[in-house]
Amino acid sequence: MSIITISRGSYSRGKEVAEKLAKKLNYECISREIILDASESFNIPELKLVRAIHDAPTILDRFSSGKEKFIAFFRATLLKYLQRDNVVFHGLASHLFLQQFPNVLKVRISANLEDRVREEMIRENISAEEARMVLVNDDAERRKWSLQLFGQDPWNPQLYDMILHIGNMSVDHAVEIISHAVQQSCFASTAKSLRMLADEALAAQVEISLLRAFPDVMVEAGNGEVFVHIRGSQADEKNITEKVMRSAEKIDGVKTLHVYIVPFVVDS
Repeated sequence: MSIITISRGSYSRGKEVAEKLAKKLNYECISREIILDASESFNIPELKLVRAIHDAPTILDRFSSGKEKFIAFFRATLLKYLQRDNVVFHGLASHLFLQQFPNVLKVRISANLEDRVREEMIRENISAEEARMVLVNDDAERRKWSLQLFGQDPWNPQLYDMILHIGNMSVDHAVEIISHAVQQSCFASTAKSLRMLADEALAAQVEISLLRAFPDVMVEAGNGEVFVHIRGSQADEKNITEKVMRSAEKIDGVKTLHVYIVPFVVDS
């Protein structure tokens, strides 16, 4: 039992690979469900969440931490779904959130630009020139998003366990290769890897419960023990701690809560 994430550009046939792979392995296939669930759970308009995931931060976003909040909501929802195990997730960003998990097979699907242009022309009923411009701009925007928020180029091969190119290789070939790879013992879910995922999911849930009041909050968790780090004044420690306790104690899985105040650093 494992988790597979598939990163792909527009019209690279990654969605088709993911759906066929999930059917072959009898895994759950998820993508847009994460956006819809996060949108509903956290009362964020779907369009705003989609833009947060796909567009590079603007100066205003970086100043207000608005986009980072939306990303946190998306991450928390994604981790909740992945705890089900036996999941194929296709879409942007998952590989950036899951680098530390050994039971996640991270795959990148690519395709020739001209093949993608033809797909875009057919589906959107536009000219080749228009289709090419849309795809080039979309690829550039996604790369800028990844670099600005994570400092990672989405085409860095070290982010993936496998990169497959749809061209001479068909979708069915890609499905066979991935299904064979995920059977290897190094990608099997273990009690340890599932515990790691549960800890990360719990930390993410606590984080989003506190983000609106404390935009700079950092949370870690281990076996129900949660550690919260918040930038603030030592004079407000009691009030901050009480507020954190009220928010976090409502979350399932929190057994013990530790709150640490990180003093503000004043530039000289």
